[in-house]
Amino acid sequence: MNINILTVGKLKEKYIQQGINEYKKRLGAYTKINIIEVPDEKAPENMSEAEIEQIKKTEGEKLLSKISPDTYVIALAILGKQLTSEQLAKHIDELTTYGKSKIAFVIGGSNGLSDEVLKRADYQLSFSKMTFPHQLMRLVLMEQVYRAFKIMRGEPYHK
Repeated sequence: MNINILTVGKLKEKYIQQGINEYKKRLGAYTKINIIEVPDEKAPENMSEAEIEQIKKTEGEKLLSKISPDTYVIALAILGKQLTSEQLAKHIDELTTYGKSKIAFVIGGSNGLSDEVLKRADYQLSFSKMTFPHQLMRLVLMEQVYRAFKIMRGEPYHK
């Protein structure tokens, strides 16, 4: 299985990068995982709704250009479905059972994901109704993917 995490913007915080690197190393025993960053758009402080939509559209086009047609896309979205860790593990396990060997998790920028990305998504996943910094979401997602593989293999960790 190949898992790509597509995300907008560069990661600046060292402590988050260290955590991501740790989970990437741990996940190496289970799957091939890549983090693909696309540049974020420069945005003024007080943007109109139209400006926000244009930024999301531009960032969305960059994200979509990194997704092959045979990839199963899971978009992280506040209005997506909330799952337990066990349910996420089951979902990933079922994808592999049905021959989906390429999975992409997509994390939007500070303004969220464009409608085009959400339409391309095969599944919309929500970690919470709360808003999280997109850099921190990378780390949380990596931990949950690692936890999912531990659950799928029946290995201790997830309690």
